[in-house]
Amino acid sequence: MRDGRSARMDHRLDEIDKRILYYLAADARNTAAPEIAEEMEVTAATIRNRIRQLETEGILRGYLADIDYKAIEGHVTYEFRCTAPIPDRDHLAQAALDISGVVAARELMAGTTNLTVTAVGTDTDDIGRIAAELSDLGLTIEDESVIEEQYFRPYDPFGPEDAPKGPSLTDFMGLAGGAEVVEFTVSEGAEIADRTIEDAVESDLLADEMLVVGIERDGDVLTPKGETVIQAGDVVSLFSKTGLETDALTVFGAQ
Repeated sequence: MRDGRSARMDHRLDEIDKRILYYLAADARNTAAPEIAEEMEVTAATIRNRIRQLETEGILRGYLADIDYKAIEGHVTYEFRCTAPIPDRDHLAQAALDISGVVAARELMAGTTNLTVTAVGTDTDDIGRIAAELSDLGLTIEDESVIEEQYFRPYDPFGPEDAPKGPSLTDFMGLAGGAEVVEFTVSEGAEIADRTIEDAVESDLLADEMLVVGIERDGDVLTPKGETVIQAGDVVSLFSKTGLETDALTVFGAQ
């Protein structure tokens, strides 16, 4: 098999390949070959063959689960920013993965702070052990911090022109007691678009603790009421008593 890096350099992607990568990046578990085939006007067998080819070429390297370790009691995710001798950087990145608790290593094109290591620990002592083992490998830890949250989305240029781009956040305010107010633009194709606020609540698109407190449309400020229809392009101000989870905004335009 060819080296993965050289394979990626000489494989030219066409629009079918790009669309496959886009949908797999959006949701690998639920992406179906027939759906992509219908959009690209090819057979499902062609899509499956292309996926195998992308895997063979080393472009499609795997399907990783997005795990929220923070939601598991007592677990914390750390990022260590390290410096490795450049000739040994790839070897040390692989060696770091052998440390219990390390879940990712990323090489950077830099002289210093050229390797980041992501690790999950059960407590501060566990994180301290991982840091010590990284140092024992010969890595210099320049900085470390807790990863609070990570967000992912597919690469837009590989997707269809009409793909929803997600709500565009324009303002955010944290309030006392954990409440929040966010302001964003509703995207084209949003699930909540063309629905009244009352209908959105009854359909569970808006949680009970969420309240639409303002809508700006074409330069006019509207007073939200139950019969007010939310439209794509509206700038919506949303209040939440308990703080907004990321998924709460998907109905406003995230794919």
